[in-house]
Amino acid sequence: MITVEHLTKCYGDFMAVKDLSFEIEEGHVYGFLGPNGAGKSTTMNIMTGCLSATEGHVRIDGHDIFEEPKKAKKLIGYLPEQPPLYLNETPLEYLRFVGQAKGLKGAELEAQIREVMELTRIEDMRNRSIAALSKGYRQRVGIAQALLGRPKVIILDEPTVGLDPIQIIEIRDLIRQLGQDHTVIFSSHILSEVQTICDQIMMIAQGQLVAFDQPENLEKRLLSPNEITLVSDARPDQAAEILAQVEHLTQVDVSGEESGITTLHLKTDAQDIHTVSRAIFFAFARADQALLEMSLKKASLEDIFLELTEQSPAEETAGEQEVDAL
Repeated sequence: MITVEHLTKCYGDFMAVKDLSFEIEEGHVYGFLGPNGAGKSTTMNIMTGCLSATEGHVRIDGHDIFEEPKKAKKLIGYLPEQPPLYLNETPLEYLRFVGQAKGLKGAELEAQIREVMELTRIEDMRNRSIAALSKGYRQRVGIAQALLGRPKVIILDEPTVGLDPIQIIEIRDLIRQLGQDHTVIFSSHILSEVQTICDQIMMIAQGQLVAFDQPENLEKRLLSPNEITLVSDARPDQAAEILAQVEHLTQVDVSGEESGITTLHLKTDAQDIHTVSRAIFFAFARADQALLEMSLKKASLEDIFLELTEQSPAEETAGEQEVDAL
C-alpha cells in the first residue's frame, strides 16, 4: 500500500531523516513511535506530500507522491498534530469547504459529510462554532475532514495529544473502528495506547528506523532469556547454598527480603533457560524449601522504546526538536 524507499531530508547540514525505508500493508493499524526530534512528523509530512524530500521516494498504492501528487494524495487522509480548522466556521461549513477542495460536489458531498459526521460522532455539533468546541470535538472534526473522499490511508499525527482520559479512550475507539476499513498510521507518545491499538509498531530514532514489528514480537526481542527471578521462603544464605548446586548460573543476587520472603535475581549462560529452571525447581524441592515464584524477566514496551531509541546527549539537540515540529 505504501512504500518508502531511501527517504532522506536535510535542513542545511542537519539530516532529520536518514535513508529511511519501510513498507506499509493494506488493512492494518500502524503505530509510529519515537522521541522528540526523531523525525516522526517530518516523515509523515513527506509521506502526505506536505513536505519535499532531499532524496528517496514515497509511493502510495503505486503512485509516487512527488511525481503523481494528485493521484497519490487522493488516497490519503491526513490530520496534522495541529488540526487545520477554521474556528469561525461550524463543523458543517468547514467539512463542506474541505469536501469541495477535494473535488466532491452535490449529493455525493452531502452524503459523505453525513457519513463522516456519523462516524466521528459530531452530528450534534454540526451547527456550533468550532471555536466553542472542546479539544476532543475539534480532534473529531479534524479526523472527519481526513475521511472525506474515502481515502485508503489515514495518517494521524498525535491525535490524542492534550486530551483528557475520557477523550483519549473515545479517540482510541474511533481509530480501532477506522482500522476496519482503512490503513491507519498514527504517531503517539503514549506507549500503552500504541500497544493496545496497533497491529504493527514502527520505532524511529535520529531519523532512522530502529524497529518495525508486531508488539508481541518486539517484546520477545528484548525478552532476556538469561535472566530469572525467584521468590522463596528460604533465607538468603539457604537460597544461595541451594543454587550453588545448579549449573550454568553466572550470577545470583538477592534483590529483596521481607517478612521471611526472599527475592533473587539470577543470570545464566545456558542456551535453554527451561532446563535451568527445571534444575532450580528440583534443587529447592530436594532441600525441602518452597519455591513460591519463578519467572523470566520480560521487557515492557517502555523498556523496548528506551532501549531502541536511546540517544546520546550530544546528538539530542534543541535543533532536532525544532525540525521535528515542521
